[in-house]
Amino acid sequence: MIIDFIVAILWSLSPFGEAKVGIPYGMLKGLNIYWVFLLCFLANVLVFPMMMFFLERINRYLTKWTFYKKSALFVARKAKTGSGDKIKKYGFFGLVLFVMIPLPGTGVYAGSIATYLFKIEKQKAFWANTIGIFISSAIIWFATLASMRAM
Repeated sequence: MIIDFIVAILWSLSPFGEAKVGIPYGMLKGLNIYWVFLLCFLANVLVFPMMMFFLERINRYLTKWTFYKKSALFVARKAKTGSGDKIKKYGFFGLVLFVMIPLPGTGVYAGSIATYLFKIEKQKAFWANTIGIFISSAIIWFATLASMRAM
C-alpha cells in the first residue's frame, strides 16, 4: 500500500504524467481516493518551485552544451508559438487555463517554462499553476471515479 502511494506521488512529480497519471494510478490500485487526490495534487504543486530553481540556476550552465542548448531552444520556440499569445494576452487566467487542461503538453512543467520564458512574476505564476493543477486534478479525479463506478 505504501509503495502504491509512493508510485502515485512519483508519477505526479514526473513530467511524463503529473497528477494526470498519479491520481488514476492510485485510485485504480484501491488506495483511499481522498488521500490519493491530496498527495498527488501536493506533489504536482512541488514541481513549480523545483522547475523554477532548475530554470533560474542550473539551466544557465547546461546551455553551454550544444545538444542541451538546441533542445532548450526547440522547447522554447514550441512554448512561445503554441500558447504564448494566449498566456501573454490573458496573463494570470491564461496561465491557469493552460495548466488546467488535462492533456499531454500542458501542466505545471509547461506552465513553469512559460513563467520563465515570459518573465511572469513568480508569486502570481505559482498561484496560477496551483489553481490550474487543482482544477486539472479535480477533473481527472472525477473522471476516474465515474469510470470506476461504471465498471
